[in-house]
Amino acid sequence: MGSTFFSSSLIVQMISNFIGGLCIFLLGMKYLSDGVQAVAGEKMRKMISKVTDNRLAACGTGLVVTSIIQSSSVTTVMLVGLVNAGVMTLQQSIGVILGADIGTTITAWIVAIKITKYGLIITGISGFFYLFTKNERHRFIAMLFMGLGLIFFGLLIMEKGVEPFRTHEGFIALFSSFSPKNVFGVIKCVLVGALVTATIQSSSATIAITITLARAGVIDFDTSVALVLGQNVGTTITAFMASLGANVQARSVAYAHILIKVAAVFIIIPFFFPYLKLLEIVIHGGIEIAARIALAHTIFNVLLVLAFLPFTNSVSNLLIRLFKERKTGEVLALTHLDTRILETPMVSLEQSRREVLRMGEITGTMLNELNEIISNGDAKKEQIDLLFKQEEILDRMQEEIVIFLQHLLSLELISTITKEAQEQIRRADEYESVSDYIISILKLHLRLKNAGLAFDHEEKMEILELHAAVYDYYRIIFEAHREHDINALITAKTRGDAITHTFRRMRSRHLGKMAEKQLDPLICTIYPDVLAAYRRIKDHLLNIAEADAEEVKEVPAYMIANTDGLA
Repeated sequence: MGSTFFSSSLIVQMISNFIGGLCIFLLGMKYLSDGVQAVAGEKMRKMISKVTDNRLAACGTGLVVTSIIQSSSVTTVMLVGLVNAGVMTLQQSIGVILGADIGTTITAWIVAIKITKYGLIITGISGFFYLFTKNERHRFIAMLFMGLGLIFFGLLIMEKGVEPFRTHEGFIALFSSFSPKNVFGVIKCVLVGALVTATIQSSSATIAITITLARAGVIDFDTSVALVLGQNVGTTITAFMASLGANVQARSVAYAHILIKVAAVFIIIPFFFPYLKLLEIVIHGGIEIAARIALAHTIFNVLLVLAFLPFTNSVSNLLIRLFKERKTGEVLALTHLDTRILETPMVSLEQSRREVLRMGEITGTMLNELNEIISNGDAKKEQIDLLFKQEEILDRMQEEIVIFLQHLLSLELISTITKEAQEQIRRADEYESVSDYIISILKLHLRLKNAGLAFDHEEKMEILELHAAVYDYYRIIFEAHREHDINALITAKTRGDAITHTFRRMRSRHLGKMAEKQLDPLICTIYPDVLAAYRRIKDHLLNIAEADAEEVKEVPAYMIANTDGLA
C-alpha cells in the first residue's frame, strides 16, 4: 500500500520539478514558435493575406498557420486584431478558427512522442549552434530545435515531479473524485480542464500536464478525454480577453470561438460514454496512453470542424444579429493594433502594412478634396472641416503605427522583418507629412479668402495644373507602394524632376509678373508658398518610392503578399 504522506523535502522537490518543468515546457513552446515563424513566417503572412470567403481555404489556412505557431489562442488573438483592423471579415475568421482547432492538436502529438530523455541533449546541441553561429537563418533554425528540446526536457522533469503521486492514497482518492463515472463526473472533469486552462492560458500546457499525469498512472484514459474536452473550452479565454475594447466585429471573433467550442462540448457531454466507445473502436488499446490522448484530441476537433464548417455563414449571421454595431458618419481611423498580435511578427507586419496603405488612401482623398475646393473657389464649411479632420486622423494613425512597430522592433527579429518595419515607420511619416502640406495649402487659400482677395484666372489655372501633376505623381507612388513595384522609382524620379521644372517655371513667371505690374503683397507671398508646398509634397512622395525600392531589395520575392481589394 502506498504512503499516505510525503516528507516536506519530497513535497518541495515534487513541486519544484512540476512547476519548473512546466515553465521550461512553456519556454520551449515560445522558442519553437519564434524559430518556426522566423524561418517560415513569410509564407504564413502570404497565406493570411489571401484568405477569402471560401470556407475550405480559410480552414486550411487556420490549420497550417496554427501548426506553425503551435497555439490556437495566438491564432485567434491574431484574428481579433485582423478583423478589428478591417483586414479580414468575421465570416473568413470563423473558417480560420475551425482550421486552427485541428492545427493546435499538433502540440499534443509533439508531447506524446516518447523521446523526453533526449530533450537535454537536443537543447545542448541546438543551443551551441544558437549561441555561436553567425548565419541568421541557421540561428533561428537552432532556436526551433532548442525549443523542441526544452519541450521534451520540461516534460521529463514534470514526469519526475508527479511520479510519487501514483502510489499516494490521498492523491489517488482526490483524482478518483473527478473520474467521469457518470454525467456529473464528466461535467466536473470538463470544468476542471476549462478552469486550469483559462488560468494558465495555454491549452498546450494543460494537455501536456494531462498526458504527464496519464503516463504516471495518476489518471486513466477516460478522465484524460474529459479533461481535454474542458481544455478545449478554457483555451477560448485568451482571445476573449484580447477582444475587450475592440470593435463589435472583432469581439464577435472571440464569441465565435467560444460558441463553437462550448456547443461542441455540450453536444458531446450527454453522449460521452458512446463517444468513449467510438474512441475505443478507432483507437487500438495497445497504443501508448499519450498517443491515445493525442488521437482523442484530434478526433474531437476533426468532428467539431465537420459539424460546424458547413454552417460558418449561419454562425456569422447569428453573431451579427446578436451584436450590432452603431453606425457613425465619421471617417474611420486606426483605433486598434493589438500588441498581443506581436507574438506572430510576420502577421503583425502585414497588419501594420495595410494600415500604412490606408494612410495613403486617405492622403489621396485629401488631395481630391483640395482640388475641388480650389476649383470651386468657394469652399463649404463641411469640406474644410472634413480636410482638417482627416489630417488629425492621419496624425493619430501615424502615432499608433509607430508605437506598434516600436514594440515589434523591440523583439528578436530576423533582419528582413526589422528592415520592413523601419521602412513602414518611414512611409507613415511621409504620408502624414503630405497631409500637413495639404492643410498648409488649404490655410493659404483661406487666408487669401478672409482678406477678400483671390488669385487671377492665370494663377488659378497654374495652381490647378501643378495640383493635377502632383496628384498623378501620388497615384504612381501609391500604386507602386501597394504592388511592391521597385521599377516605379525610375519613373517617379523622372516625373518628380518634371514637377520641379513646372514649379520653377511658374515661380519665374510670377516673379516676371511682379516686375511688370503692381500686385497685392499678400498675393505676392501666398502664391509662391502654395507652389513650394506642392513641391514639398512631391519630395515626401518620392521618399516613399525610395523606401519601397530599398525594402524590395531587402525582402525576397516570395515574401511579397497579395493586397488585392485593399484600395
